Amino acid sequence: MIEPDWTHGLYAITDAALLPEDERLFSACDAALRGGLALLQYRDKSGDGEKRWRQASELAARCATFEVPLIINDDVALAARLRSAGHRRVGVHLGQQDGHVDGARYRLGPTAIVGVTCHARLDLAERAAAEGASYLAFGRFFDSRTKPSAQPASLSLLGEAGCFGLPRVAIGGIAADNIAMARRAGADLAAAVDAVFGGQDPEARVSELNRRLTAAALDS
Repeated sequence: MIEPDWTHGLYAITDAALLPEDERLFSACDAALRGGLALLQYRDKSGDGEKRWRQASELAARCATFEVPLIINDDVALAARLRSAGHRRVGVHLGQQDGHVDGARYRLGPTAIVGVTCHARLDLAERAAAEGASYLAFGRFFDSRTKPSAQPASLSLLGEAGCFGLPRVAIGGIAADNIAMARRAGADLAAAVDAVFGGQDPEARVSELNRRLTAAALDS
């Protein structure tokens, strides 16, 4: 059986402030999945372990219906628990302060997706690639409502990072009016929070972002 390709397309990231309740979170993610996602990331920084388990396990089940991997933000233990519960397409995204790829691989297994934040630095990307990362995330490239103080990055970084041979994720201020720029600069995946979940009808928002990604890919 051929696994669906997660290495190109739109990567949606949840936000606890935009989607504070279970019903809103699940409804919005269902809509985004219908619109067509390559990856969905569950991001919740609260210390409420019961809530995080409840929401993540439900999202993992919903993602499985669409054959879309669920990525857990910065919590290898939660990702490992989900995989042990039978959610085999769950991976993890690691920030620079959230552990190393080899540790995540040890707990999640060799086939799990392990992504790494590289900010605006090729040296961090080189290290992550050497450790066995599945993808490299760079940014922010544009003004971001989610992380307005994040260090800015040049779009040229995406092209330069092609030497590592891994999917490159553009993150930070991705929106309908700039997503094509990121794709033409070399992004394989475009990660968005507000552009997907910051308004009504996430399905239509995702469909439009995908349309622009596809057009940019044909132009490049």
